[in-house]
Amino acid sequence: QVQLVESGGGLVKTGGSLRLSCAASGGTFTSNTLGWFRQTPGMERDFLTVINYVSGTTYYNASAKGRFFVSADEAKNTVYLQMNSLKPEDTAVYYCAQYNRGNYFYTSSYNIWGQGTQVTVSS
Repeated sequence: QVQLVESGGGLVKTGGSLRLSCAASGGTFTSNTLGWFRQTPGMERDFLTVINYVSGTTYYNASAKGRFFVSADEAKNTVYLQMNSLKPEDTAVYYCAQYNRGNYFYTSSYNIWGQGTQVTVSS
């Protein structure tokens, strides 16, 4: 079964940028649609954005709109999340996930998850 592998997280100062990657390992994506979520300790995993990498269609949660940008390279089986103007409240573990069906906002709508990558924004 394909696995999702995130990378690109790290420590950045307020106002900085990071680009996260989510690559398919051991195969190719079995869905055209991939999503990004984030989670802080003790909180639920929050939906950020989703992309259909064939059509290029994207959708953003209000928390991500304007500063976060999702893109994809179908040939590389990789999805990206460009994060700009980062704030300390963006500190979280970021996950990519393969969409299965249902509401984009719900984690239950995704059937394969990456292991997550930590993003820490210092003030």
